[in-house]
Amino acid sequence: MMTPTRRVSIVSGLFALALLMHAAPAFATGKDDVDDPTADPAPCLAAAAKPDEADHTIALCTRLLGNRKLERDDRLKALVARGGALARSGQLDRALVDYDDALRLDPKQPDVLNARGEVWRLKGDRPKALLDFSAALKLQPDHAGARANHKSLAAELERLGAQKAVDGKPSFDCRRARRAVEKAICADRDLANLDREINAMYQRVLQDNAKDNAMAKPAELQALKRAQDSFLARRNTAYGKPGYDLRAAMKARLQQLSGKDGY
Repeated sequence: MMTPTRRVSIVSGLFALALLMHAAPAFATGKDDVDDPTADPAPCLAAAAKPDEADHTIALCTRLLGNRKLERDDRLKALVARGGALARSGQLDRALVDYDDALRLDPKQPDVLNARGEVWRLKGDRPKALLDFSAALKLQPDHAGARANHKSLAAELERLGAQKAVDGKPSFDCRRARRAVEKAICADRDLANLDREINAMYQRVLQDNAKDNAMAKPAELQALKRAQDSFLARRNTAYGKPGYDLRAAMKARLQQLSGKDGY
C-alpha cells in the first residue's frame, strides 16, 4: 500500500516535470544515434507523466541523458523525469543524484527543490528536507506543495523535539528520589518513560471522568484516586522483594488506565 508521503512525492515529482516541459520540436532518433543533436526528449518526458511506468521512464531517460549533445534545457527535464521515476521505484539515492544534477544546471527551481526535499524526508533526513522546502519557498513563497510540506515537517520536528526533551524522564524529580524504587526508575530509561506515561494517563482519566460526568459523585473520583494510590503504595513496598516484577507491574497499570473500563 502506498503511503501518503510516497503519494506526495510522486505528485510533486510529476508536477515539477510538468512545469519544466515546454513545447519542443520532435525528431526521430535512431538506436545508434547516441550523440544525435536532434535526439527527441519527448518519449522520456511522456513516459514520466505515467506513474506506473517508472522502469520504462528510467530506461528512456537514461538513454537520452547519455547523449552528450543534449541541450541544457532538455537535460534538465530528463534529469527531473528520471529522478521522479527513481523515487517512485524506491531508488532514493539515485533520485537525489539526478535532482542534485538538475539543480546544478539551474538552482532556481522551486519544484525540483520541493521534490528533492520529499526524497530526503523519505530517507529520514528531516533537516535536509526542511532546508529544501525552505529554499523552495524562498524562491516561490506561494508554492503550495512546499508550503504544505514545510508546515507538516516543522510540526513533526516540534513533536519529536518535545518527545526528546522528556525522553528518559519520569513524572517526578529524580534529584529528590529517596526510595529504592524511585532510584531504579530514574536509572532505567524505559521505566522512566513508563512512569511518565502512567502519570499522564492517570491525569487524563481524572480529567475525562470529571468532564464526561458533570454529575459524577465525589466517591467515583475518590475511587480513581485510591486505585492510583494503591498501585504506588504496592510499588514502593513490594519493589525488591521476591516475585515482584516492577516493569510488569507498571505495564499492567498503564494497560489498566488505558482500558475500556476507564482504569
